Amino acid sequence: QVQLVESGGGLVQPGGSLRLSCVASGFIFRFNSMSWYRQAPGKGRELVSSITELGDNSKYANSVKGRFTISGDNAKNTLFLQMNSLKPEDTAVYYCARGGYYSQPYDSWGQGTQVTVSS
Repeated sequence: QVQLVESGGGLVQPGGSLRLSCVASGFIFRFNSMSWYRQAPGKGRELVSSITELGDNSKYANSVKGRFTISGDNAKNTLFLQMNSLKPEDTAVYYCARGGYYSQPYDSWGQGTQVTVSS
């Protein structure tokens, strides 16, 4: 079955950086677009970024554009999210998802990884 395992979250000061990873299994990674979502306390899940299966195009939420970079390693079935210049409003649980670039992602989620931006 589909498994998505996120890691790399933590506590970081404003202006700091983190790199999230998501190891995928149970489907052919290189044939799928992939996405990162986040959910802050008391809010719904929102799309942060998505990338095509070839990695040649990506999309970003306006709130993270210019600060976050999505990438993937097809050889390792791993999706990444490099997050720079972090702000307190980036605090959330981050999830990766199969699909999401062309339409809604598949409804299969990992446990997420907590990112907390605070001084």
